[in-house]
Order: sequence, then structure tokens, then C-alpha cells
Amino acid sequence: MTKTFQEAMAHRRSYYALKNESPITDNEIIDIVHSAVKHVPSAFNSQSTRVVVLLHDKHQRVWEITKDVLREIVSAEAFGNTKNKIDSSFQSGYGTLLFYEDQRPVKALQEQFPRYADNFPIWSQHTNAMHQFAIWTMLEDAGFGVSVQHYNPLIDELVAKEFNIPAEWTLIAQMPFGAPAGEPGEKDYQPLSDRVLVP
Repeated sequence: MTKTFQEAMAHRRSYYALKNESPITDNEIIDIVHSAVKHVPSAFNSQSTRVVVLLHDKHQRVWEITKDVLREIVSAEAFGNTKNKIDSSFQSGYGTLLFYEDQRPVKALQEQFPRYADNFPIWSQHTNAMHQFAIWTMLEDAGFGVSVQHYNPLIDELVAKEFNIPAEWTLIAQMPFGAPAGEPGEKDYQPLSDRVLVP
């Protein structure tokens, strides 16, 4: 990491204009994912988050699937804008990460600790979000532009079939990334005095 953690966190933004270029090697991308999956915490050490790394033709394929699905449910008039958005903001990048939660450890913990059973699916979402944030921040620190998308559950079945995803994995988010082709938009911040309480 070239920045401090605090600097990298402040610098992290959503980039919607991407190029099919990478400032680092494919192995370094995979190392970033491995590091996060190994070290990001999870409730009761469930380690339930799963990440699928799609590069090159597989990255292109996931967005072709997405467009195929949307073409069937979006009006022909509106689909042109949808296609342009995917083509220029997501598919135009270098790769995509798919974030899943494996329901097997979640259900096992529900059975082991029935008093907390209702909370384990919520805590599962928490750990997935932490993985997304950690990987997003590290990818951007490496020189990528990144965003997080949510075309699930529309694409779940076809994507699972295409990439042999286990049936117990639930798709949570998609993270396209690539060399930035433009700057992120301005971000407004609500007053911290309304968001942080120091009694």
C-alpha cells in the first residue's frame, strides 16, 4: 500500500469510466484478493465470504450475461442506455470480482448457536461488506478505478451456471475494475456532528 490506511480510505471512490488496462500483474490482483479473504474478520470466525476473480474473456462474459438478462426485461427503448452504461462503465474495464456468501458456515453457526440464529445472516452480510471495502481500497491504491454493482438476483442463475458456482453460494455484489478513464464525481458529506456522537 503506497498510502497510509487512512489516506487510502479517504481516496477510495466510485469510478464509472474504466479502461481495459491494469497497472499491476494478474497475480498481484489475485494476491490482493487472497490477502483480504485471509485477513478480513468475520463473526464467530465463520470465514463465509467467497470471491470469484474474473479476468479477460471471463470478465467480458459476465457483462454479456448481464446484458442478455436485462435485454429480456428492459424495454427496447430503455435498453440502449442500459447497454451503453454497462459497455462504458463496467465491461470496458479489466476485470470483475463476484462477491458471494457461502450459506453452509452460516447455517452451521445457526444450528450451533440457536440463540443468535437470526443474527448470523446479518453478520454474514457484514463480513461480505468488509471484504468489498478492503479489496476496493487495495485495488484503488494499486492504481485501479473501481465500483460496486448489484445486478443480483437477476443474473444469479446464469452466472452460477457459466462459472460453476456452488449452489450454496449466494451472490451479493459485483466489482468491476480497470484503469481509470476519467475522474470520479464530487462527493458531498453530511456534517460529522450529525453522524458521530461523543457523549
